[in-house]
Amino acid sequence: MPRFHCPIDLAPGAEIDLPPGAARHVQVLRLQPGDAITLFHGSQDGPGGEFDATVLRMGRSDVRVQVGAHHAIEREAPRAVHLLAGITANERMDWLVEKAAELGVASITPLVAERSVLKLKGERADKKIAHWQAVAVAACEQCGRNRVPVVHGAVDLAGWVRAQAQPGAAGAAQRLLLSLRAGTVPLHTGAAGTGPVVFLSGPEGGLSPAEENLALQNGFASVTLGARVLRAETAPLAALAALTVA
Repeated sequence: MPRFHCPIDLAPGAEIDLPPGAARHVQVLRLQPGDAITLFHGSQDGPGGEFDATVLRMGRSDVRVQVGAHHAIEREAPRAVHLLAGITANERMDWLVEKAAELGVASITPLVAERSVLKLKGERADKKIAHWQAVAVAACEQCGRNRVPVVHGAVDLAGWVRAQAQPGAAGAAQRLLLSLRAGTVPLHTGAAGTGPVVFLSGPEGGLSPAEENLALQNGFASVTLGARVLRAETAPLAALAALTVA
């Protein structure tokens, strides 16, 4: 059954107009009145679950549906992993965001690292973040997740560290740094436990020595995925699979 992200208040029996994005998707699929669909709100801290719904009317630019029963279904990973990922070039970041959402990532913070090929500022950065958030939404529609991971604004590592030091910041998560340095421990050893994790991974070329030192000075423990050197968009996904797949 087609699934659509619908970030508005949903209640059984209500008749609602779908948000523009979902409405366009319904029209592209050429659904008709009477067709059944599934809606989910997608909030990380909302009621969760998903709703049955039925298409009532197809307009030129709007779609009206009736909301049906709520199902308290969750398909979240058993462990919350917050990915702090070096921004990669071209479509590779899109692919990383999409697959991370499918694998159950809790949130993604694009990292503007010293060796990042793509540098984001101002309006261009805002457009990229909105695009990556839409990629995460589409991935959740496809894979069955009812909670959409938040794609935070792009930041450099020093900025991220300063933000975490502010009152009210979530600071209880274990911090892991993917590193090729000698003396790192395997991921399954360094990530022992079941609590939330912040996983830091660099862009093409990896993090600079200064960035790694800054991370280590601020509570990150270095881990490795093994002897092979993985691409910048592959490494965090391999770690996510190891940390989140039950």
